[in-house]
Amino acid sequence: MPDQRVVPDLDMATIGRRLRSSMTGSGIVWVTVVLFAFLSLTTGPFLTEANLRNILDQQATLLIAASLATVAMIAGGFDISVSAVYVAAPLVALRVENSTESVLLAVVAGVLAGLVVGTVNGLVVAILKVHSFIGTLATSFMVFGAGYLISDRSILRPVSDSFRDVARTRWFTLTTATWIAFGVVLLTWFLLSRTRFGRHVYATGGNPEAARLAGVRVTGITIAVFMLSGAAAGLAGTVSASRSISAMPSDDFSFLFGVISAIVVGGTSIAGGEGGVWRTVFGAFFIALMINGFNLHQVDPIWQRVIQGLVILVAVGIDAWSRRRPR
Repeated sequence: MPDQRVVPDLDMATIGRRLRSSMTGSGIVWVTVVLFAFLSLTTGPFLTEANLRNILDQQATLLIAASLATVAMIAGGFDISVSAVYVAAPLVALRVENSTESVLLAVVAGVLAGLVVGTVNGLVVAILKVHSFIGTLATSFMVFGAGYLISDRSILRPVSDSFRDVARTRWFTLTTATWIAFGVVLLTWFLLSRTRFGRHVYATGGNPEAARLAGVRVTGITIAVFMLSGAAAGLAGTVSASRSISAMPSDDFSFLFGVISAIVVGGTSIAGGEGGVWRTVFGAFFIALMINGFNLHQVDPIWQRVIQGLVILVAVGIDAWSRRRPR
């Protein structure tokens, strides 16, 4: 008897579901590839080794923070304190470096400072049941203020020349900041896709009550993802301070906007339960390539902001549309 297999009919509804899945899944990959090809063909300086290395280096600190902020968003959290930690943690790191002249202790102090803030955020959200947006916004102002107190309202600089090596040393033509970013991305990918913790993160973000009934420790997962996000932001800030050889207090939220833009444009759902660190990586590089192309083509900065805002709006709109439609 010949092998007989039933081939399902592909009606328009099925095709529509597959198209929506493709748009929200791997769509960011294709648009990034298309943009890369377009800039390669239309802009001479774009496809040079120096320009591409510069793009990688510029995105390093953002990818460090955005990778684990993605985990928090998949779990249903919204970490607004990323910018505050990014600003304040290197001030702690440099205070330690100035006192001990130890670069290793400085890096550890910067990460621990972020970890402490992340732990507080997790407790506020998971134990006190404060919405993550409001809770982390409140802690942001506290951390910004702490930064001014730690630095005595002044710019801090390292006393050791080796502090700059944390971000500026080159291995195989790439900076250590870039290699650190690669390491954080790979670690995040492993946590999300190869561990039970990752499965519980998705379950918590998708339906926390159902996850709790299934035996997931939702409270613990929530605290853990904010701890990871805080530690990553602390590391990103310390690497940034190493690159600029200084750190100063401020209440600037701009780094947060870059992190959220990369996550949202990449396709991770702001409602939780869906997403991936690889999406954030492509989201970050799509925005970076777009800005680099704007600059190379000398596009007016005002129009750059308009187009960036439109891209984010479209990304959020696609997420909302895909959730309204039947799967």
